[in-house]
Amino acid sequence: MPPADDLPSILHGVAPILDRWSYLAIAGVIGVESFGVPAPGQTIMIAAAIYSSWGRLDIFAVAAISFIAAVLGDNVGYWIGVRGGRRAVHRFGKYILITPARLERAEKFFARRGNRIVVAARFIDGLRQLNGVIAGITAMPWRTFLIYNTIGAALWVGWWCTVAYLLGTHLVEIIEQLHKYMYWAIGAGMIVVGTYIWLHLRHIRRRRARAATTPATVEDAPA
Repeated sequence: MPPADDLPSILHGVAPILDRWSYLAIAGVIGVESFGVPAPGQTIMIAAAIYSSWGRLDIFAVAAISFIAAVLGDNVGYWIGVRGGRRAVHRFGKYILITPARLERAEKFFARRGNRIVVAARFIDGLRQLNGVIAGITAMPWRTFLIYNTIGAALWVGWWCTVAYLLGTHLVEIIEQLHKYMYWAIGAGMIVVGTYIWLHLRHIRRRRARAATTPATVEDAPA
């Protein structure tokens, strides 16, 4: 059975806590990360899945604990956002450029596309940690948040546990190879996003132009 030193270097930081606390470490780190505390939740899950490929842990237990901790942690974050997040934004938001007007726009954005954001946020650093808090602040209905957060957590855990278990230590080598093409991917992504925004704005301008040129309908006056 390979020693912990055989883990890729970027996973060495979580090895001691994983060696000592095992499944409790997975639950604790992912749980606190999910309600906003900076913690290596994804890193420890990947390391635990690699441990499972060596026979040190059970992959199904790793996946189940990771999933439960992610869902519960996000719900804690949601209630933090509901109970105190809005007051904190109105009081301190100006110092981090979050004004009441911007918060109102975020609420409208969540109302239209919040479900997709909640699902995708699990895969994005920064959003993963604050996903629940933001949903709570913007008053997203809890049942809606719970459903889509559960879907996002299941996809996140399923993806990383499966990939890390099957590829083991080769996973990091593959990621490092992909990083060589990171800037090309970012550039392509910016082009796609920019094109989408341009097309969307053009569609809005054309729709407004049509509305402005369409004559108003006047009902016939009674005889």
